Amino acid sequence: MKRTKIIGLTGQSGAGKSTVGKLFAQNGIKVLSADRLVAEIYRGGSPCLKTIAACFGSDIINPNGEPNRRLLAQRAFSSKENTALLGKIVHPFVTAELFRELRDNKYDMIIYDAPQLFEANAQVICDMIVSVVADEGLRLERILSRDNISEEQVRQRFSAQLDEKFFRENSDFVIENNGDKENLRQQTQRVAEAVGKG
Repeated sequence: MKRTKIIGLTGQSGAGKSTVGKLFAQNGIKVLSADRLVAEIYRGGSPCLKTIAACFGSDIINPNGEPNRRLLAQRAFSSKENTALLGKIVHPFVTAELFRELRDNKYDMIIYDAPQLFEANAQVICDMIVSVVADEGLRLERILSRDNISEEQVRQRFSAQLDEKFFRENSDFVIENNGDKENLRQQTQRVAEAVGKG
């Protein structure tokens, strides 16, 4: 049975990774989002959600049984220790869901869009890794306009994440999203062609 080629897509918060994922999809490559898999394992009453509530407080579960994502993020990103704790709980569930998806569907190659690829140690299942980076000022602006949170909260999030140097040193390809959309499209096109041949 032919194994699916997995290309890990990751990068800094606010760098534009989701946009790059959409561009890969436009190049005909199937994209599986870790965020979507998280949504699956966060469904009300799930073992994952119950474990998170035991560690971060029962009030992170709304009355309808769904997670209060804003409150959870606030607590999880309050320190590197809490971020790591959430990861230790969630990552095994996400990886199991990924393999279930790959088992149930026959893909020759996928882009695995995973913000915490390295934190989950999921780089070990990837054939290649693509990271998206951008200047901190740009990332800050993007998140402030997107997530409706304070600058302090954004910087707190940054401090809990891997730095640009790490992504550059541990990736097969690096896409820099400091320019316009056309520049980003061209970079993604070149990488899409390279991973398809690799």
